[in-house]
Amino acid sequence: MLTTLDLKRMKKDGDKITMVTAYDYPSAKQAEAAGVDTILVGDSLGNVVLGYDSTTKVTLADMIHHAKAVKRGAPNTFIAVDMPFMTYHTSLEQAINNAAKLFQETDCHAVKIEGRSKNTLELIEILTDGGIPVISHLGLTPQMVHVMGGYRVQGRDDATRKKLLQDAKDLVSAGAVAVVLEGIPEPLGKEITEAIDVPTIGIGAGRFCDGQVLVYHDILQYGVDRFAKFVKNYANYDEIGIDAMKRYVKEVKEGEFPQKEHTYEA
Repeated sequence: MLTTLDLKRMKKDGDKITMVTAYDYPSAKQAEAAGVDTILVGDSLGNVVLGYDSTTKVTLADMIHHAKAVKRGAPNTFIAVDMPFMTYHTSLEQAINNAAKLFQETDCHAVKIEGRSKNTLELIEILTDGGIPVISHLGLTPQMVHVMGGYRVQGRDDATRKKLLQDAKDLVSAGAVAVVLEGIPEPLGKEITEAIDVPTIGIGAGRFCDGQVLVYHDILQYGVDRFAKFVKNYANYDEIGIDAMKRYVKEVKEGEFPQKEHTYEA
């Protein structure tokens, strides 16, 4: 199983890091079998699995529930779990307690925290001192989508480019063991990657990040009908799955299933 030191070594060696966002036992089991380096249990489960219109409805209990399932499916893979909306903003004490609860109950290897603020930096320092590794997240941060005015690429003007670069440096100084970069121009992804000594994991941040992350359901085109520009589908589970279920419905309706071999003797 990889450690935070292994991830840092991979950056130094130019060994690209693979991360898949997964939310349950079977997807985690497949990711581990495929040799994925790291799994992120993302609060995007709100959109992808629970059918919400944003991540802001996801609770701490939701994250713990899904992360425990992922851990059972991928016991030998480095797992990070998102701190969900407003679980680290109301007070420092509550944020620490929530992070500790998430970390202890899921047996994960890191928690992920969006954004950079004075409070976030302090929280990362305290959690790191207490033994909880933190992965940071900059750029398009979904929990802030309503403040940002929608899902928009960040860092296109000089002022925000400079701010994101400095934010990344500040987060690393506070103790972040990696930084997810989402929805930023490729040149900025490259600049940040070269400026910090911990891995960058890109999702719509270009080719020069130390690693890449995609959502399990996007990779397999499973139950998702809209895809961001940065997504590549490697299969079409929707087509395969719907076709299979149509055949099941047809066979039941026409009395073709079950057959004798599908039944038990008295």
